Amino acid sequence: MKQIVVTGRGCISALGPDRPAFADRLLRGVSGIGPIRGFDATPLQIQVAAQVPDYQEKEHFTDDQIQQLDRFAQFGLLATQEAIAEANLDFSGPLAQRTAVIIGTGAGGQETQERAYHRLFAQNAKRLHPFTVPKLIHCSVASQISITYGITGPVFTTSSACASAGHAMGMALLLLRSGMVDVAITGGTEACVTYGTIRAWEGLRVMAPDTCRPFCRQRSGMVLGEGAGILILETREAAERRGAVGLAEFAGFGMSADAFNLVQPQVEGPIHAMSAALQDGGMAPDGIDYINAHGTGTTLNDVVETRAIHAVFGRHAPHVAVSSTKSLHGHTLGAAAALEAIACIEALQQQVAPPTANFLDADPQCDLDYLPNHARAMPIRAVLNNSFAFGGLNTTLLFKRCSD
Repeated sequence: MKQIVVTGRGCISALGPDRPAFADRLLRGVSGIGPIRGFDATPLQIQVAAQVPDYQEKEHFTDDQIQQLDRFAQFGLLATQEAIAEANLDFSGPLAQRTAVIIGTGAGGQETQERAYHRLFAQNAKRLHPFTVPKLIHCSVASQISITYGITGPVFTTSSACASAGHAMGMALLLLRSGMVDVAITGGTEACVTYGTIRAWEGLRVMAPDTCRPFCRQRSGMVLGEGAGILILETREAAERRGAVGLAEFAGFGMSADAFNLVQPQVEGPIHAMSAALQDGGMAPDGIDYINAHGTGTTLNDVVETRAIHAVFGRHAPHVAVSSTKSLHGHTLGAAAALEAIACIEALQQQVAPPTANFLDADPQCDLDYLPNHARAMPIRAVLNNSFAFGGLNTTLLFKRCSD
């Protein structure tokens, strides 16, 4: 089976405008959660989010580009630019046909859609902007990446709520293994911090009013975040031919469905996803040193994930470092698995596991090693990245250090 390696990373998030800023704040445990900016949130019950700090679209895009790019697409393009630069890729030759673009998003162009509805229903507009549909459709960011770089291989979008980026990266892995492509640009992007989106999420009663505290006794829910994470994946042969450095190996992928309930998680689905990723990567549970958990900070999710980890890892479970970086960058929905994959690669590269921030007191039902509030320097050979979405849609990614 072909080895697949990561040769480039890019991100934009509440932890900063690029990957170095993300890595720095991630491993220092500095949370990006704070009061909502950009619109008046005082009528809302929930007034906190994890937003990209000081983002000004005109610093990155022309007025003509802004007319065609929703905020979620802007984030995706910026993260892609950074990832391609790190990988040092050039698509001017035959590689354009041998490259895939597979991007996940759960919500798509929420800002565009919300503004359109405001014009339609509040202002009684007779017409909407002609680019409304091209801006809000979920596939717009994948298409914009294809257009920007002249990529003519497989280009598509996955949309499966919080597992969207996980499914995107998994599909990229399978395409690369199949031999259909040599390179994949993959990950996820989301810009869901809008007035209407938060109003909708308030109705689910899963949102924290102050901050995200995964796995601890005082946890009260999730905090929405925004941003994008993009990975460049290549077959090891393709990377070696051009002298590219493998940052990590994408060694395994598992996915499953609970087939139970749209919003209530079941333990069996996460068990199957994690077990499938280990089997696909040819690894035993005791080969995993760190798990980047789904860890939303909701009462039920954190207990279910803890139980699933116990079931899969058995006696090794207490010895695995587990953290939820959503406590730092928020829950970015369709981009979550991608940002967290970058966190996993940072852990492998720096041999430091990121913390679960905002942790107060332990919950007896969540009894694993959650790295409360402080990163930990430790030997890390391989990691899992969990994403368990609404709809009972689960993905687990397995990354490990590149072998010589």
